[in-house]
Amino acid sequence: MTTGVKLPADDLREKLRALGDVQRATLNILEDFEAEKLRQGGVQRATVNILEDFDAERVRLEQLQQATLNILEDFNAEKVRSEDTQRALLNILEDIDVEKAKVAAINRQLEGANRELEAFTYSASHDLQEPLRMVASYTQLLANRYKGKLGPEADDFIGYAVDGAVRMQALIGDLLAYSRAAQHPESFKPTDCEAVFNRTLTGLKVAVQETGAQVTCDPLPSVMGVEAQLVQLLQNLISNAIKFRSAQAPQIHVSAQRNGTEWFFSVRDNGIGILPEHAERVFVIFQRLHSKAEYPGTGIGLAICKKIVERHGGRIWVESQPGNGATFCFTIPDHGEIR
Repeated sequence: MTTGVKLPADDLREKLRALGDVQRATLNILEDFEAEKLRQGGVQRATVNILEDFDAERVRLEQLQQATLNILEDFNAEKVRSEDTQRALLNILEDIDVEKAKVAAINRQLEGANRELEAFTYSASHDLQEPLRMVASYTQLLANRYKGKLGPEADDFIGYAVDGAVRMQALIGDLLAYSRAAQHPESFKPTDCEAVFNRTLTGLKVAVQETGAQVTCDPLPSVMGVEAQLVQLLQNLISNAIKFRSAQAPQIHVSAQRNGTEWFFSVRDNGIGILPEHAERVFVIFQRLHSKAEYPGTGIGLAICKKIVERHGGRIWVESQPGNGATFCFTIPDHGEIR
């Protein structure tokens, strides 16, 4: 048996094994290459996707940029409009200031004219009293001395003269009262409205007794005011309630209650009432709703009431329906507890 010598068959097997190893290595390399190729393909696809996403993002950024530019343009346009609006408002405010100055100047002129007119009315009314008193006295003297002596026609003429003089005296007296109500000679003082009510009833005692009127009141407060003017205010309202009575005996009630920062007064009656459309007209000077033959008077009484209430810082109005009486309401500011 021979040893240490390789036979050709052994050499072939060795080569075959080496070739198999090479083949396997080659296959492994190929498999690795394919796997790497697949990975590279995935990377390529991922890169393509990233590029596509980048393009889309770039488009979105461009759109956002354009939108931002549009917003900035709109903002600039709005800023311009806002500046224009501001300038327009400033011009309007300047015009308002100019108009306010004009109105203030006109108001000053009107106040001066009103003061002059009130002074003239007061002076004229005061100065007319004496000659009118003389005319009234002599016409009444003529009526008393020559009635029935000069014939019926002369009696009528003298009667007309006496009636005219008496009515003129009443008118002048009311004008004088109206002028006094518009002026401010007296300062406000604590005034007991129950004392005002009692003074008013004393002044109207004859009218109350003649008509059988029942005049009552609730507890009334003290207010800051001018007592004489508040007496005249209540006297005018209550005497009107008596004058414009219905077929029943007059029932008049005065009440007051605090309403926030003011006192709310009311004078309620059961008279003939007033149409709602005349609720403002009755406070206008010389405005009458009835003829002198039906109800005598000058048509100044409620205008005086309005002047007095406004001088005291309040307002006055009437609530009424024909046939259901009337309630005259007015307010006076509440200055707190008055001692």
